[in-house]
Amino acid sequence: MTDLLLTLHVLAAILAIGPVSVAGSLFPRYAREGNAGVMALLHRICRSYALVGVAVPVFGFATGATLGALTQAWLLTSIALTAAAAALLAFAVLPVQGRVLAGQVPGERAAGRLAMVTGIFNLLWTIVAVLMIVRPGA
Repeated sequence: MTDLLLTLHVLAAILAIGPVSVAGSLFPRYAREGNAGVMALLHRICRSYALVGVAVPVFGFATGATLGALTQAWLLTSIALTAAAAALLAFAVLPVQGRVLAGQVPGERAAGRLAMVTGIFNLLWTIVAVLMIVRPGA
């Protein structure tokens, strides 16, 4: 059962977080250009895959529980970083993308901040991936 849960966890991470990382990283470029069609597509990808991405921590918790690892520092750190990445996406990336699309914020003005926040989102996921592979103390 652990192997199945771990496989689902890794697949969910690749298939859900990857598209959000790429689409979120591309959005600022098209915001600067004012390309509404591409921005709408990238925002839709980010929103849709963010919802699918909920499966990542669900399968992660299930895997951690079957391994008896829910109290280990590397996993607790990963959980905190995952929560931080989710909060950035939910409260800093997606709303700003939506405001740019609605014309409430000029894309040129929002692009730099979006690029920075999306970069931090990607960095947090990179650290989580490293922790999942290295598992300090394991």
